[in-house]
Amino acid sequence: MSPTDAGSRTWLSEADCDLDTFRSLVEQGTDPRAYPSAERIERNVPVYDSERLRDLTATPEGRRTVQSELVRALLDGPGVVVLKAAYTDPAVVDRASEAFDAVIEEERASGTARGDHFAKPGANDRVWNALDKVAVRAPEVFADYYSNDMLALVSDAWLGPAYQVTSQVNVVNPGGAAQTVHRDYHLGFLSQEQAAAYPAHVHRLSPVLTLQGAVAHCDMPVESGPTLFLPHSQKHEPGYLAFRLPEFIAYFDEHHVQLPLAKGDAVFFNPALFHAAGHNRSVGIRRMANLLQVSSAFGRAMESVDREAMANALFPVLLRRRAEGAPEEWLRRVVAATAEGYPFPTNLDLDPPVGGLAPPSQADTVWRAVTESWSPDRLRQELQAATKRRQS
Repeated sequence: MSPTDAGSRTWLSEADCDLDTFRSLVEQGTDPRAYPSAERIERNVPVYDSERLRDLTATPEGRRTVQSELVRALLDGPGVVVLKAAYTDPAVVDRASEAFDAVIEEERASGTARGDHFAKPGANDRVWNALDKVAVRAPEVFADYYSNDMLALVSDAWLGPAYQVTSQVNVVNPGGAAQTVHRDYHLGFLSQEQAAAYPAHVHRLSPVLTLQGAVAHCDMPVESGPTLFLPHSQKHEPGYLAFRLPEFIAYFDEHHVQLPLAKGDAVFFNPALFHAAGHNRSVGIRRMANLLQVSSAFGRAMESVDREAMANALFPVLLRRRAEGAPEEWLRRVVAATAEGYPFPTNLDLDPPVGGLAPPSQADTVWRAVTESWSPDRLRQELQAATKRRQS
């Protein structure tokens, strides 16, 4: 095996993003024999009848068999599955839609600033932290909606027990433009330089920490712009660096697939799959989807640490050492050990990703304070404000 073969590299760079290698992965077909529980394979995507899955998973053995098949599809297969009629009662979906619409109208009236991921801010109606908002405003609606057995089946299969659900509602209005192709959280929300700083084994780890999903809250014919997918693209190891490169964008634009969805259908996919919300070319379809991001229980630190207090205590030392000529690398190491270097989780209503994919992290704020020689009081106020923004 050469040093550049997949699985043997320690670090990845854009030089590893080979379009021919990528093409050899995504142009393979999805073998129906590998997915015996699926009703059909449509455009390389396994499509399941949720009622049939309910019958097949009625026993512990049957549940494990189906979950193994779903994991195989998400990990080594096309990376995406469609579950038809995941919600059998349309009234449950409609009540959730009404709750989402109420939040949208309330936030539109308040003039709340909106950022977006991989789309122009304000182009769509976006509800951040919809999980929290619906639970507080309409707990009965929430309970009926999130008791869904198909959501639990796939989440438990991909992440194991103790998973954590979050939800962001996205409404693409008629004429709404498509997103740019991307991979998702975690590494997909980093810049090229930031993503390349993580070793290759972290690139392989990132997709198994999150499950992406979307529930259709209206019928979504292709002209309404349901999500564009490129099956099997999650297998390209340097894909977190490739998705922004022009030749990969062009390939996605030419070869993606798009499946119509009915209200109550759900789609689940590996977050490393190349995908993008589609262009709503319809005349009157206000395309609403509840975007589900389900996280592993293991994506957390062992101890709770008051890093805000630590940053305030260390800041005068950092200022003094910088004035005394301490190298930048030394200062950065102290900041990294002191402040929270990751901007998530946060409250995206109060701390939106305006101007980028992520708001500044606590470490970003401390480093800015060091380089701009803020006063300790100013840093304390900025950190307090940032902590408040991150709270629901």
